Amino acid sequence: MTDPWVALEPGADPVERVRVLRRAHEAFTEGGAVARPVRSVVADSWRRSAKAGVGPEGTALVELTDGDLGAYRAEHPLARVMPLVRELLGTFAADGEHLLAVCDAQGRLLWVEGDPATRRRADRMNFVPGARWAESAVGTNAPGTAVAVDRPVQVFAAEHFIRRVQPWTCAAAPVHDPRTGRVLGAVDITGGDGLAHPHSLGFVQAVARAAESQLALLEPPGSTADGVELTALGRDEAHFLVGGRKVRLSRRHSEILVLLARHPEGLSGDELLCALYEDESVTPVTLRAELARLRRRLGAGLLGSRPYRLTVPVESDVAVVERRLETGAVMSAVTAYGGPLLPGSQAPAVVRLRHRLADGLRSALIARRDPDLLADWAHAPWGEDDLDVWRALAAVRPTAAVRARLRELEAELAAPPGWERGGGGLRRVSLGSQGLGG
Repeated sequence: MTDPWVALEPGADPVERVRVLRRAHEAFTEGGAVARPVRSVVADSWRRSAKAGVGPEGTALVELTDGDLGAYRAEHPLARVMPLVRELLGTFAADGEHLLAVCDAQGRLLWVEGDPATRRRADRMNFVPGARWAESAVGTNAPGTAVAVDRPVQVFAAEHFIRRVQPWTCAAAPVHDPRTGRVLGAVDITGGDGLAHPHSLGFVQAVARAAESQLALLEPPGSTADGVELTALGRDEAHFLVGGRKVRLSRRHSEILVLLARHPEGLSGDELLCALYEDESVTPVTLRAELARLRRRLGAGLLGSRPYRLTVPVESDVAVVERRLETGAVMSAVTAYGGPLLPGSQAPAVVRLRHRLADGLRSALIARRDPDLLADWAHAPWGEDDLDVWRALAAVRPTAAVRARLRELEAELAAPPGWERGGGGLRRVSLGSQGLGG
């Protein structure tokens, strides 16, 4: 096969491929082995699905209904490009008895439109607006897998992890925020075996790129010409957007901007020194040199002094998550959370803010007891070892995989003195490695 993201190579017999894939799916769900000719993208997705505790007889759950769904869709960035998506994909879907679907970055379906008879059939498997079709919820499927791997992808027939979805074929492509590069969701076309063609994958990818281009032309809601947007979650080097110019910052400059964005009233040199450096021997001269370099990087007039402050309004992804948490919009806060704040930073004030933000989200997730939100956090890089979240997940979704991971974490927590976890188990550590030598 020339393109691993395309479901069927030219000339392949779809009936024979379905038969072979069903045998391979049965072998995997019974024994965990993946046989050829399962594509690597599908095999990897099956493994992630099983690890997340998805069963082949599962079904999608509807998370957003009525007013909640309407409010969430209205605020979502992709709402602004839906007229374009409908214009490009709508006629194709209707004429081919297919469905046009758009999901968010968590795999929740926001819009499902197209042929009425096909929609009625799709309703029976909860392929409906408001339903969660993330990989971690329903296994391998085009919209869920596209946002999981951040690539356009086709899923053909028995490549779907859940059996009730296997009569369907779909192709989806992720849509990104043109300013930050973050995945906003995916556009999808779902229907019969005829979609297992390279043209359908290229088509949805072209629609996704067109949506990104239109988003780039539209002024972001609530922004001003002089505003600065700061993205610092899940990355060691923050990005900021000012005047249409996106700049990647060094780690130290990222730390300074995060702190100044949090303190629009400004910070004195002494306050910044204490916030940035554990080493009390760092001099004000060192800080002034960093600020001078940052001022040149930002451009004229953006960084004031006495006190040090940003002279324009700043919107940061940290502030977005905090506001949503404060209003109880947990799902929306998780959607905006791209990962720990500047995870490699050791600046004292940044470390405190990073822990406070993550702890606030964790507490809200545990209190909400939503199994899909808990699973998303537990399977994210920052949640793999989060014992409290795994315990909460086991209480609401006690699958064998979840219970096994919880037992592993609890065993690691109970390691005797002189031992530590590593390499998937316990290992003895030397006195020196514990900081007791010398």
